Amino acid sequence: MNKTLKYVGIAGLGAALFASLPAWAQAAAPAPTVNKGDTAWMMTSTLLVLMMIVPGLALFYGGLTRAKNMLSTMTQIGAVACFAMLIWVMYGYTMAFGDGGNDFISGFGKAFLAGITPDSTAATFTAGVAIPEYVFICFQMTFAAITVALVLGSVVERMKFSAVMVFAAVWLTIVYFPVAHMVWASGGLFFKMGALDFAGGTVVHINAGVSALVAALILGKRIGYPTERMAPHSLTMTGIGTGLLWVGWFGFNAGSALEANGSAGLAMINTFVATASAGLFWMLVERANGHKGSALGFCSGIVAGLVAVTPAAGNSGPFGAIILGGVASVVCYYAVSFLKPKLGYDDALDAFGVHGIGGMIGAIGTGIVYAPWLGGPGKPDFDMGHQVIVQIEAVGTTIVWAAVGTVIAIYVAKLLTGLRVSPEVELEGLDIGEHGERAYNS
Repeated sequence: MNKTLKYVGIAGLGAALFASLPAWAQAAAPAPTVNKGDTAWMMTSTLLVLMMIVPGLALFYGGLTRAKNMLSTMTQIGAVACFAMLIWVMYGYTMAFGDGGNDFISGFGKAFLAGITPDSTAATFTAGVAIPEYVFICFQMTFAAITVALVLGSVVERMKFSAVMVFAAVWLTIVYFPVAHMVWASGGLFFKMGALDFAGGTVVHINAGVSALVAALILGKRIGYPTERMAPHSLTMTGIGTGLLWVGWFGFNAGSALEANGSAGLAMINTFVATASAGLFWMLVERANGHKGSALGFCSGIVAGLVAVTPAAGNSGPFGAIILGGVASVVCYYAVSFLKPKLGYDDALDAFGVHGIGGMIGAIGTGIVYAPWLGGPGKPDFDMGHQVIVQIEAVGTTIVWAAVGTVIAIYVAKLLTGLRVSPEVELEGLDIGEHGERAYNS
């Protein structure tokens, strides 16, 4: 009996000592599983987003300008995208997704990708499932690159190339990286509020659209605007760019699931149907206002639908996405066709009218279409009123943050390089004046 008690006491003491150890000392947590299918999908998605920038956005924006500014527009887009990629690996990634930090930025422990190796992993939305961290870095890098390029749509045909580059560096640092952290990092302000943004309604489109408007207002109107005709020189190029943007957007939206799974499938079908709805609705509203359904209107509607569905891609059912795309297309049409002329600002390629307005509709609308009774993936106890308020708060904060940051970035560029090309260069065209080339020989 005494011998039995002795063994029981020893066993109890051992159990107590084991329980007092840290969790990691008792049993090492299993390493997250890296699935080759998920990794392949995310690498493909990253390349699709790159295709959205060059050649997609470059052709879309380039075709909308006058012929004398085609190459300038394409060069600015390509150059700021390249610059954004270099800044991203130097300090952008650590500001947005590094370890630690606060509501607005992460720490700087991963500056210059310190400590990251081919074996490093990034978490997905499924517990225990990961992708290589280098792949995640590349995917998010393309988002930063396209967002700053989108801003340029409002200031083409008159802004210096050197000013564009200075603006890009400052704007990414004080606007894009903090907003990306606030929305998508677990320690970010909007993330903790519960704001829904599947693929970048606030981070990309509201951010870029509001910044585009502020930049255009500070820069001033193009010479001759609005009395001279400034029609797109090649809607064919714009149409090609539109198609490339739509195809690439599947990487943008479905890739934001971070896995090749049902969530990616939902984002995929929503990116089809919301965009299709928006492209048709823009032409319908043109007809309703006494105009012919136009190729430019079709392209504009496609982009408006893509913008609106971005935050809702994995947060809506297909029929909610159809409604969201249609509503955004109609509202963006009136923003471009009536609001801009009435207020008189020169947003050259309607970056604010489509990306800013469409992003706001999409971000706020996501709080509605997320509801399960509308086909969304929300839980049965989903509180629509509360979610819409959270979405509005995130949108409002993004608007203010982007506006203030853009003012700072523009004036830094003005101080260092000046903003506008000379009147002579503007009249001759930035292709020759800034780059010494012509898009067309005849």
